[in-house]
Amino acid sequence: MRASHPVERIDVATHGSRLAEGGFWVLVAEFDGAMSAWRFANVERSENPPAHDSTRHWDGPAAEAWGTSMSRAAYVQGVRNIRHAISEGDVYQVNLCRVMSAPLPSEGPGPDAVALSQTLTSGNPARFASRIVVPSIDGSPGVWVVSASPELYLGINGDSITSSPIKGTAAPGESMLPKDEAENVMITDLIRNDLSHVALPGSVRVPEFLAEHEHPGLSHLQSTVKATLAPEFDWTPELWPTLLDGTFPPGSVSGAPKSSALEIIGREEQAERGPYCGGIGWIDADAQCAELAVGIRTFWWTPAHGGTLHFGTGAGITWGSDPDGEWRETELKARRLIALASSERMTE
Repeated sequence: MRASHPVERIDVATHGSRLAEGGFWVLVAEFDGAMSAWRFANVERSENPPAHDSTRHWDGPAAEAWGTSMSRAAYVQGVRNIRHAISEGDVYQVNLCRVMSAPLPSEGPGPDAVALSQTLTSGNPARFASRIVVPSIDGSPGVWVVSASPELYLGINGDSITSSPIKGTAAPGESMLPKDEAENVMITDLIRNDLSHVALPGSVRVPEFLAEHEHPGLSHLQSTVKATLAPEFDWTPELWPTLLDGTFPPGSVSGAPKSSALEIIGREEQAERGPYCGGIGWIDADAQCAELAVGIRTFWWTPAHGGTLHFGTGAGITWGSDPDGEWRETELKARRLIALASSERMTE
């Protein structure tokens, strides 16, 4: 799907009811910041992916230019701190993330997002991949995001709503650990509760549970939660404010209980996540359907410091977590994507 010619931007926190009124909207919700939606005038739908433009070449940062918001020592200590909080009964699971950044100067709205998305599509195809570049409209903020997300945050088709949380990661040829299954169980239960805010009583169900899915360079455990919208939320003005208030940020990238996990994230992490771990996708109010991904495996560019490309990576921490193993999981999740986005390909 391709959309062009944005005609307006809204702050979803204050004008979210408009998302159900009509039009085609693209939404980018930052994990710890703004939740913005742009209405587009032109939309092209196709079952086939766009043709590869061989004239475009992605020129990314040097492989050695990437830095991290948390060193290995800081991340390992963060895992220990979370395990202590779990032992004290403050929380059951927390997603601990770090942000990798590299200088990438660019003029205009940012680097060539088409070239990067083509590179990711070739080297790391993903079910919910997206490319969103919107310039500033009347002085309001724009956005530059290229994502290779494999995770569905919210899918709506008529009165049916779906979320497919991913928790549990293993390298190729390795088995999932009991810790992986435990965190998926906890987050699936949290998603069931989150969707109940807008669901017809008794309609919440889990048709897929602890299913292992293969992705480029790793495998994940995925469950799927489905529900039917209650009549008072079936594409009424209350739908999106209530739904986002009840489900955001996504449980799989925050933790359980969510409120306690968010407090710990704010204390332990050393950089804002931006659109990483947020919500990225589209809402077609006229057709009464939507598809929002969890913003994992996601690059975003900011003009700060002459231009900077960012990428987030993290892991779910439970009592059964090994601090060094969790650091290695963040490395595993980042390795392939950072290699693709670097101008000199890193050895996988």
